[in-house]
Amino acid sequence: MSDSTALLTDRYELTMIDAALRDGTASRHSMFELFARRLSGGRRFGVVAGTGRLLGLLREFRFDDAELKYLADHHVVSRETLTYLENYRFTGSITGYREGELYFPGSPILTVEGTFADAVILETLALSVLNHDSAVATAASRMSIAAGERPLAEMGARRAAERSAVAAARAAYIAGFGATSNLEAGRTWGIPTMGTAAHSWTLLHDTEEDAFRAQIAALGHDTTLLVDTYDIEKGVETAIRVAGPQLGGVRIDSGDLAIVAAEVRAQLDALGATGTKITVTSDLDEYAIAALAAYPVDSYGVGTSVVTGSGYPTAGMVYKLVARQDANGGWIAVAKKAQDKGSQGGLKTAFRRLDRGIAYEELVEIADGFERSATPADYPDARALQVPLVVRGEIDTAHEGPQGVAAAREHHLRVREELPVRALALSKSDPAIPTVFADAGA
Repeated sequence: MSDSTALLTDRYELTMIDAALRDGTASRHSMFELFARRLSGGRRFGVVAGTGRLLGLLREFRFDDAELKYLADHHVVSRETLTYLENYRFTGSITGYREGELYFPGSPILTVEGTFADAVILETLALSVLNHDSAVATAASRMSIAAGERPLAEMGARRAAERSAVAAARAAYIAGFGATSNLEAGRTWGIPTMGTAAHSWTLLHDTEEDAFRAQIAALGHDTTLLVDTYDIEKGVETAIRVAGPQLGGVRIDSGDLAIVAAEVRAQLDALGATGTKITVTSDLDEYAIAALAAYPVDSYGVGTSVVTGSGYPTAGMVYKLVARQDANGGWIAVAKKAQDKGSQGGLKTAFRRLDRGIAYEELVEIADGFERSATPADYPDARALQVPLVVRGEIDTAHEGPQGVAAAREHHLRVREELPVRALALSKSDPAIPTVFADAGA
């Protein structure tokens, strides 16, 4: 298999380039914008995730012999276009919100500048990465807020496609989860990994006690024992009898978790295991986590809900042409006007306006020309939101790899503190802050 990412795209991206090369518009300088018209599921904020992955995939976005042969064999584009693609490397510039940043409807999450051919070809790749990862990160952030100081572990690899599972673990970690069960996510992105044993481990042994003794012999007394394979009360009693009161933790994966957690806590305390932690799993989402806030739960493991965006597996982002050169080389703003699918043309500069550290407005200034004119000095109560990600084809490596993930996580946890209190509610509502578009100099 080729390492190229160039065919992770839709056919019409290439047929547009084919036609544009024929009529001479392929070289027109253009500006595309990636944004969301609305927040999925009535969420009150969104979380940008996937930027570092996108930059890594962009690095490998090239048409090698295998890709060119496929396109030729299937008559996707003309011979002239194949020659163009043979030498393709993205040479434009990308500016965008930092990974881990919050976004709202109309936020210019990515701005891609280059020739039409340079930029249009990235549409599918950019959307597939950011739509998936941002959906997961938004759900994960809501769960993290609901969990408060209690740790969260992502364990949904068996509920997602194999590569999507790695991306989901990454996005969840950026948005506040503390660990993943996925070893590839740990290796690739530097995320802490966790995991001990499943119910099959207990069922393998002749008795539950044999299973617990073997696990402790292998992993030590600080391990977590799964106590609900047969009878939870008997499982807890056996766990403490085998491990002693220094047992690290027990995990509960079934039943009414609130009631069971309270009963298990009382039983552990009565057995002298006051330091033994309780982890709960079993189809948790942000609502279930919030409902457990008053109960003696020490940590949560979340699977299906987080890797599927808790019911909203896409962020609904789009990638639209917002400005281009005309035939004479002059710049004009362009925008789609279709009902419910409109866009706002022109180059944009975004700021988050704050009052004593709390966000109250997403301000998006539309430039009079096509050079950014607004600066943080123009809005002393605001924080600038966009950073250069690619400059004339050169990728900023600070956003890639494990160090990029760590920086995105730190950034997210910091900017989340800017949210107004109403943003923390889980019910469906309008965005926590409005997005205001303003013409430069207005």
